[in-house]
Amino acid sequence: MTDNLIATALESATDTRSIVIGKGVADQAGRVFTELFGDRRAIIVADGNTFAAMGGVVAESLREAGVEMIEPYLFPGSPTLYAGYSNIELLRDHLAPLDAVVVAIASGTLNDVAKCANGELGREYMVVGTAASMDGYAAYGASITKDGFKQTLSCPAPAGIVADLTVMAAAPTRLTATGYGDLIEKVPAGADWIISDELGIEAIDENVWALVQGPLREALSDPAGLRAGEGDSTYGLAEGLIMSGLAMQAYQSSRPASGAGHQFSHLWEMEKLGMDQDPPLSHGFKVGLGTVAIASLFEVLLTKDLTTLDVDAAVAAWPTREEMEARVRAVHSGDVVEPAVTETLAKYVDAQELRARLKVIKEKWPVIAERVRAQLLPAADLKASLDTVGAVTHPSQIGVTMDRFRQTYSRAQMIRRRYTVLDLLVEANLLDECVDELFAEGGFWAESQPPA
Repeated sequence: MTDNLIATALESATDTRSIVIGKGVADQAGRVFTELFGDRRAIIVADGNTFAAMGGVVAESLREAGVEMIEPYLFPGSPTLYAGYSNIELLRDHLAPLDAVVVAIASGTLNDVAKCANGELGREYMVVGTAASMDGYAAYGASITKDGFKQTLSCPAPAGIVADLTVMAAAPTRLTATGYGDLIEKVPAGADWIISDELGIEAIDENVWALVQGPLREALSDPAGLRAGEGDSTYGLAEGLIMSGLAMQAYQSSRPASGAGHQFSHLWEMEKLGMDQDPPLSHGFKVGLGTVAIASLFEVLLTKDLTTLDVDAAVAAWPTREEMEARVRAVHSGDVVEPAVTETLAKYVDAQELRARLKVIKEKWPVIAERVRAQLLPAADLKASLDTVGAVTHPSQIGVTMDRFRQTYSRAQMIRRRYTVLDLLVEANLLDECVDELFAEGGFWAESQPPA
C-alpha cells in the first residue's frame, strides 16, 4: 500500500488517524501509540494465541517508547473466542476502572470485541493485526451476536492500526483463507450496490466505492500465493481488507463491503452454524460460500430480459404487509424471528410503490444489466479461487444440506433491510424461478462439487 493511498484513505476516515503496514513493523507499535496518545498508559488486550505470536515484540516496542503498561488482559487461546456480547461485557467491565489505552493484538473476533468494549466506554484504542483474516480492522462498527441476532453494533474504528505483513503471512492458512472469503464478496456486493444506485434507493459514493473496488481485483489475484504464505500476496490481501474497512468507516455503514453474500453468512451465524466447533466455522468461510451462491444467482438473472417483466402479475403476487410478516414467521424460528420481521418490514413497500419500482426496473434494465456484468466475475472463477486458497465453496463442507442451502436464498433476504439482488428478485416475483434453475439439471448447484 503506498503512502499516498493511505493518506487519501485517511482523509475520509472518521476515527483512524494512523496506519502502518509493512514487513516487520510490529516494533513500531510504541511509536504509533505515543504519537496518538502521548504519555497515556497502555494495556495490551490479546488471547493466548495472539499474545504468543506478537505480545513480546509489541510490549518491548511500547517500553522502548517510554509507555507505561499495566497487566495485560488475556482471553484464553482455546476454545476460540466467540464474537458474543458477553465477551464485550467482560472486557468492558475490566477496562472501566482503568486509566489506560487498549493496544489490541488481534485478528477478527478479538478486534471486534475490543472495538465494541472501548466504544461503549467512549475510549479510543489501537490494534496490531495478526492475520489478514477480515476487513474489520479499520471498519466502523463490530459484527456481534447479541440477543441471538448477528448484528453490526455501532462503535468507532481504532485510532491506529499496525499491520505486520511478516506475521500475517505466517498466520495459519485457515485465517488467510477466511480473509480472502470476506474480501471476495465485495465483487457481488458491488453489483448489489449498483442495483440500489440505479433504482434510486441508495446512491453510490464514488470516493468510497474507489476505496473498496480500486484495489480489489489485484488483492484477489493470487490465491495460490496466499495459500503458500507468500509475503507479496499477503500484502495485497491486507491492503484490500484495510481499504475495505476504511470505506465502511468513511461511509458509516457496511454497504460498501457487504451485500447479499454476507447475508448468507449472517443467517447461518444467527442459527449458530459451526459454533460448536473449535475453531468455530469462520465468518469468511461462510461469506465465501455466500459469494458463490449470489454470483451464480446473478448469472441466472442476467439471462432474463426484464424489459418484458410482467408488472401486473408481480404486483398481483405481492403480499400485504401482514402476509409478508406471516411469511417471515413461517420460515424462521427461535431468536431470529423477531429481528427478521423487523428487518423485512423496514424495507417493505406497498403495491403502489412496488409498481413504480418495477416500472423503473423495466426501463433501466439494459443499463443495470450492463453495469452489473462489468462488475461481476464468473461464479465458477470465484469458486476456483476460493478452492485454491482453501476456503469453503460447497454447502456439504459446512454440514448444510442442499435443501437447507436452497432455502437460504429466500430466508437470507429477510434478515437485512439492505436492498440487494435478492430483493429485486422477490419484488419481481422471480426469485423462486431463478433459484430453481440453479438447482435443476445442468444448473450451477446441480453440477457443482466440493473440492477433492
